[in-house]
Amino acid sequence: MPEKIRVGLTSFGMSGEVFHAPLISSNSHFQLRKIMERSSNKSKSRFSDAEIVRSFSEITDDINIDLVVVNTPDYLHFEMAKEALEKGKHVIVEKPFTIKSSEAEELIKVAEKAGKVLSVFQNRRWDGDFLTVQKVIDSKMLGRLVEFESHYDRFRNYIQENTWKEEEDTGTGILYNLGAHMIDQALVLFGMPNTITAHLGITRTGGRVIDNFDLRMEYEEVKVLIRSGYLVREAGPRYSMHGTMGSFVKYGIDPQEDMLKAGFAPYGNDWGTENEADWGFLNTETSGLHIEGQVETIAGDYPAFYANIAAAIKEGKPLAVKPEEAMNVIKIIEYSIQSDKEGKTIQLN
Repeated sequence: MPEKIRVGLTSFGMSGEVFHAPLISSNSHFQLRKIMERSSNKSKSRFSDAEIVRSFSEITDDINIDLVVVNTPDYLHFEMAKEALEKGKHVIVEKPFTIKSSEAEELIKVAEKAGKVLSVFQNRRWDGDFLTVQKVIDSKMLGRLVEFESHYDRFRNYIQENTWKEEEDTGTGILYNLGAHMIDQALVLFGMPNTITAHLGITRTGGRVIDNFDLRMEYEEVKVLIRSGYLVREAGPRYSMHGTMGSFVKYGIDPQEDMLKAGFAPYGNDWGTENEADWGFLNTETSGLHIEGQVETIAGDYPAFYANIAAAIKEGKPLAVKPEEAMNVIKIIEYSIQSDKEGKTIQLN
């Protein structure tokens, strides 16, 4: 392994420009060597040291590329990740991992056979609000948790033209998009549920893909509600949690995406810090004392994802986002689709 992990980025769309390229370039363990752009040269202005290529094979056939980031449209994830693994590359796949859980399972086997690192970019595990939620739960600040609800809403009352994301096909829609983040967070907190009940819908005029969902995941003691929609102009709480001793409610959303869009480099003491106005509110009781007030949000840390990838490739450290975990996200999506289609609660084995 050379001193730096040499990276090929397969797309310079939103995820490539906003997330992957800046995070890779800011980490001294990586060198962004190639960026695939089908027709433009957009990346050259910010990442001039990276060579622009027009085909996937120019990345996978290059013996000087160690790691391939597959951040192309979702329906291409499986075949491109498989090709890269079979050609001896480590692979990061943008979420959602694959369209089908069977495809995810096959990729895991290919990676094991090739002896290569395979992970999925579930960056919202490092949202500051989610890190804070984890801390509140782990600290038993609410007593025994009985209900957890998360929302990831947007107001987009139009149909975006000329994009695969608005075309009716397997793998499109909000469940695979925002849902993949929210489901992953729930599985990190609670593991696989006992049952799942889902309601999926198309709410926008002229819409062709799922743009609204309501998932209910039942555990032994905790009820988990995951909801998202494209017609939410006035947002409610991002997270709300209730337990035997109290409640925690959090509005707002992690600032890292907006910081990256604004061109800020992902490092420094102020990176990922949230305005005090967006801190969560805690109302609970502990040791006979009533506690009520704001809880400072832990700083978000998207760079931690690539730091872990470097440690996994160079030192053999455990992956923070294991492909098996990402496969379970796809399984939950499949169960949700089945539940909505059949109009019933699905029992998981």
